[in-house]
Amino acid sequence: MLNAFTVDVEDGWAIFSRDWLSREIEPTETVVWDTERILDILANRGVKATFFVVGNVAEKFPSLIKRIADSGHELGIHGFYHKQIFRLTPDEFRMDIRRTKNILEQLTSVAVAGHRAAAFSVLPETKWALRVLAEEGFAYDSSIAPCKNPRYGWDGFSKDICRMDLGDGLSIVEVPMSVFPIPMTSKGFMTGGGYFRHFPYFISHAAIKHIQKTRPVIVYMHPHEFGKEVASLPLSHLSTFSRLHAYLSACWHLGMGIGNRRSMPVKAQKLLSAFEFTTVRQVIDKWFGHI
Repeated sequence: MLNAFTVDVEDGWAIFSRDWLSREIEPTETVVWDTERILDILANRGVKATFFVVGNVAEKFPSLIKRIADSGHELGIHGFYHKQIFRLTPDEFRMDIRRTKNILEQLTSVAVAGHRAAAFSVLPETKWALRVLAEEGFAYDSSIAPCKNPRYGWDGFSKDICRMDLGDGLSIVEVPMSVFPIPMTSKGFMTGGGYFRHFPYFISHAAIKHIQKTRPVIVYMHPHEFGKEVASLPLSHLSTFSRLHAYLSACWHLGMGIGNRRSMPVKAQKLLSAFEFTTVRQVIDKWFGHI
């Protein structure tokens, strides 16, 4: 089975500062260093992947985007500021994706076909976003987690790649995230991100081996999960207790300190050796047909 390896190119430190510390900071150099580490791992294995890029990262670090494209990887968009869709109006969402798409296409002279929403925020109540994507020329979306989850999820959505009819002659191909069911519950965990980082490797290996018996697996990673460096966070305005809470939260969400970042390069290399991976676009072409 040919599976898809995807990277959500976002600066976890800037997002964490905004969402947890209420302090806006620009994307930091760590997103460049950490993404380049992933690029090196992929190059060593001869694997092409899809990089869903946040617009403000592309705007500040254009050379990183050019390196991704020059290495033969596919580029998609991940919003301009990495804001969940339910925090945007339809008009704001349209301008957000249009701005990011234009930046990537101007930098690389390659048409961008794919989108992934921040925090998998295409939900039943935000499905209007799929129509906006189709109207803006996107061929596919890869944002839906077909499971129950406290933070995201579209329970009951197809686990297979499918074309969604949006009316008025519009449609879009949805590439749902791969979910492995948790026994004795109605929930599931996804193949990548914090699940891959925190769980022992054999669990993710077993899940991918099981899923790919019937469908391609969509694996996702974040640059900050591979980082050697820790960005400076604006903590001076917080109390001692709040600083401790912020540190422990960063450990869990970003892999800082006790968050298992050191294991990620080894785990990723093992994964790339054990399974076949390529871009989302190539998986769609092989599994579903040309779009």
